[in-house]
Amino acid sequence: MGRVTLAEGDITEQEVDAIVNAANSGLVLGAGVAGAIREKGGPAIQQECDAIGAIEVGGAAVTGAGALPARYVVHAAGMPPGGQASEESVRASLRRGFELAAELGCRTLACPAVGAGIGGFSVQRCAEVSLEEARRHLAGQTSLEEIRFVLFGEPAYRVFEMVSDAAKVAAQMERLAGAKKRG
Repeated sequence: MGRVTLAEGDITEQEVDAIVNAANSGLVLGAGVAGAIREKGGPAIQQECDAIGAIEVGGAAVTGAGALPARYVVHAAGMPPGGQASEESVRASLRRGFELAAELGCRTLACPAVGAGIGGFSVQRCAEVSLEEARRHLAGQTSLEEIRFVLFGEPAYRVFEMVSDAAKVAAQMERLAGAKKRG
């Protein structure tokens, strides 16, 4: 099974097979993570998005990564243009994004807090949903060896860290309870 890791930093600087863009369903690279990808990756990424056209909220699409150090950008559409992200849209877009990365044979994937910026989704709930979906994906058949959540700023990093630690404690408590029942 692959691993989930956390890092604080700039997702556009990650040397991975693919990065996830917190996209809108219009695939317009506006502000936030998408804006940083547009600025650092160059116009080729938006041109590829334009050729794909709009996708459904909760869907995902793949483009090249332009001048970024990754090979691909997986655009996870967690919200409509100018709209808000929801638990369902974030969950579905991440699930589809992880599937697309695996279909491309990616081993490493960097992912932001999809929906938690401009999308208005709570960072706490975003962390819970994102980490759950990443672990679910890695527990199945996949080429992905690492899903790295790259959080912009210490506050978001700390929330993801707290949620990740809580999940580890819960899993350990379940193992202990199971061992006690067997013992």
